[in-house]
Amino acid sequence: MSAYIFYGKAGSGKGTQALELKKYLELEGKKVLYVETGNLFREFVAQNNTFAAKRTKGVIENGGLMPAFFPVYLWANQLIGNFDGTEEVILDGVARRLEEAPMIDSALDFFQIENRFVFHIHITDESAIARLQSRNQGRADDASVDKIRERLSLYQENTMPILEYFKLNQDYKSVEIDGEPSVDEVFGQIRNSIS
Repeated sequence: MSAYIFYGKAGSGKGTQALELKKYLELEGKKVLYVETGNLFREFVAQNNTFAAKRTKGVIENGGLMPAFFPVYLWANQLIGNFDGTEEVILDGVARRLEEAPMIDSALDFFQIENRFVFHIHITDESAIARLQSRNQGRADDASVDKIRERLSLYQENTMPILEYFKLNQDYKSVEIDGEPSVDEVFGQIRNSIS
C-alpha cells in the first residue's frame, strides 16, 4: 500500500492531479481512499449549523487558514472511519502547517502504510493568479488579486516548511512536479515518478 500526498499553490491543479492519480490507480485494479480536506471543510459547513460551522465558513470566505487541530480532525476521521487496510491513500490538502506534518507520520505509521510519496506541484505566482481568476467558481477567496496574493503568501509561509520536513524525512519520496504544462503532461511526471 502507498500514500500519495499532494501539495501545490492555489491554482496549481493539485486537486485535478490527485483525481487523475485516483483514476489511474483504479484502472490498475487498486482500491483508493481519496481524502481532500478542502471538500471536508465545505461539507462540514453545508451540513452543520453550529458555531464551529459558522466560524469555518468565515475563515474559508476570507481565504484564511484553519487552526491546526481542525484539518487533522477531519482527515484523521476519514482514515479511521474508511480505511480498511487494503487501499491506496491519496491525501490532498491534509497539512498546511508544520505542526501538522508529524500527525501524518503517526497516522501512516499506525495504518502501516510504508510507501509514501509527496508531490509538490509548482507553478509561478503569476500562473496561479491567472488560473484562479479564470476558473470562476464563485469562491470569495478567488474574487480579487489581493485575496489570491494573501493565499499565496500563506502558502509560502506555512506550507513550504512542510515540504522541507518531508524532504528531510527518509520515509517519504519527495517529488517536484512542474505544474505549468497541460494536465496530461503534468500527470505524466507523476506517473513516471511512481513506476
